[in-house]
Amino acid sequence: MPRSVNHFGFYRLTDAWRSLDDSRQAVVRADWVESLGLASPAVHHYRTFPAETASDILVWCAAEYSGTAPQQLFGSLARAVRPFRRWLEPVGALWGFTRASEYSRARSRQEIDPFESRSMPYLIVYPFTKTTEWYLLDRETRQSMMNEHIRVGKSYREITQLLLYSTGVQDQEFVVVYETTDLTLFSRLVSDLRQTEARRYTKSDTPVHLGVHCPVTDLAELWP
Repeated sequence: MPRSVNHFGFYRLTDAWRSLDDSRQAVVRADWVESLGLASPAVHHYRTFPAETASDILVWCAAEYSGTAPQQLFGSLARAVRPFRRWLEPVGALWGFTRASEYSRARSRQEIDPFESRSMPYLIVYPFTKTTEWYLLDRETRQSMMNEHIRVGKSYREITQLLLYSTGVQDQEFVVVYETTDLTLFSRLVSDLRQTEARRYTKSDTPVHLGVHCPVTDLAELWP
């Protein structure tokens, strides 16, 4: 799988959107999907409301990574979103890029490919930062704790994940992404991970965002 840059944009619907009649809303939704599809090689749409109230929708865009990929993706997304700012207010963004893990040599079968069609109904995304003490530990100690962390994750084979690096380019160090068909199973995974030794070195891992996948074939459900 190629290295990628991934952007998660959060949007809130405005009163101007709610004032449109059904036929006009359908046209705007279709234009939105088309505009984003031209802006990014991979685009996935999600509803966040009513799981959260800070935003209504989440759009996940991805492109193959190169030195200029973030600049190109940000530029194309800005141009694609601009005509819709009357109806959609951007309220947040998380982004990062993939790279080889320093704690696992082999690629996990549970790793998400952002360029594939989405099949799972739930997407969980959150920013993550470790403590200073973590980085001051010796390499062997960190590896031992991560081995435990990886073993727990692999025991939940139905849940897939993607780790994005964003140290120095956003407030967090990582963006953690999961897909699942079962939120209760995912909640158990998180509980188990919080009982591992590495949890002592978590500085922050909130806010957590939950999105429900919306196929573009069902435009009426795309925006709540």
